[in-house]
Amino acid sequence: MKHHLLWFAAIGLALFCGASPAKDRCPPTAKPPSPEQRQAGLKNAKDRGALWKISKDGRSSYLFGTLHVGRLDWIFPGPKLQQALRETEVLAVEVDITDPNTQAEMNAATQAAAPLALTKQDQARLDAQADTACLPRKALATMHPIMQGITYALLAGRHDGMDAAFGQDLALLGFARAQQRPVVALESIALQMAVLLPKDPAEARKGFDRVMEELEKGTSRQQMLLLGQAWESGDLDTVGSLDKLCACEPSAEEREAMAVLNDDRNPFIATRVAQEHAKGKPLLVAVGLLHMTGPKALPKLLTEQGFAVERVAY
Repeated sequence: MKHHLLWFAAIGLALFCGASPAKDRCPPTAKPPSPEQRQAGLKNAKDRGALWKISKDGRSSYLFGTLHVGRLDWIFPGPKLQQALRETEVLAVEVDITDPNTQAEMNAATQAAAPLALTKQDQARLDAQADTACLPRKALATMHPIMQGITYALLAGRHDGMDAAFGQDLALLGFARAQQRPVVALESIALQMAVLLPKDPAEARKGFDRVMEELEKGTSRQQMLLLGQAWESGDLDTVGSLDKLCACEPSAEEREAMAVLNDDRNPFIATRVAQEHAKGKPLLVAVGLLHMTGPKALPKLLTEQGFAVERVAY
C-alpha cells in the first residue's frame, strides 16, 4: 500500500460507526485519552514531524507535515507546534472530514469510479482481512473494493500501535473545532478520490490486486511502521523514498503512481496555500509530510511563489 493513501482510509474509518468484536487476538480499539492521559500528554509533548515558517506580504504562516495515522502520545502538540497554533488563526487541511457533506462527497466519488465486480475469490480475500481486523465482514461493503483493501491495510497498523484515530490531521481538526477556529480545505474529496480510484475497469482491477497482495504479504504493515518512525524524527529522505520504505526496487508503474498522487497535486496545493495566505489571516497548513518531498515539494513551490520558507528547528 502506498503510504500517501492513508488519509483516504482514515476518512473511511472516521466515518465508520461499527464496533469491533471483542477477541483476544484483536488489537485494542482506540479510545479518547482520559483526563490523566491528556495532562501527561501535554506535559510531555514533543515536537515531531516537520514544521516550516512561511512568510510573504509582511505576514507569516506555518506549514506542518502530518501523518494520517499515529500513536496516542503523538496527538499532543510539542512546544514549536503550540507556538505555531498561537501565532495563526486559520487551520488549512487537505480535506475537512468534519464537514457535514463529507459522506455524500465520498459516496459520489465512489459512484464516479470504475465499478469492480468481485469474484468469490476476491470476496474471500476481503472477508479474511475483515476477520483479521476484527470487523464484521460487511462493515466496509459500501466502500469501493480498492478503498476496502486500503482500509484493512491501515487497520493492520493497530498491531503496531498505529491508529487513524491518532492522526495529526484529526487531532488538529478537533482542536480547531473546539476553539471555533476557521477551517479551510485545500482540496476536495472528489478531486483526491478521482486520483485514487481509476475510471478504467482494467486499472481498477490492477489496483485492487496490488493493494491486496501487499496487504496479504504484510508489506503494507511494514511500510506503515517505517513511515511512522521516519515521520516521528522528521526524516524527509526516508518519507519520500519508495525504495527505503519498501526495501525494494519499485517498478516504473509504482513510481509513476507516486508522481500522480503526490507531485502532480502539489502545485495546486501550493496555489491554494498562497490564495488563503493572501486573505490576510495567518494559517497553520497541515498536510501529509510526503507533500514536503520530491521534485515538487511544497516548501520549494512556495519559495517559487515568493514566500520566504524556513524549516523550524526542533
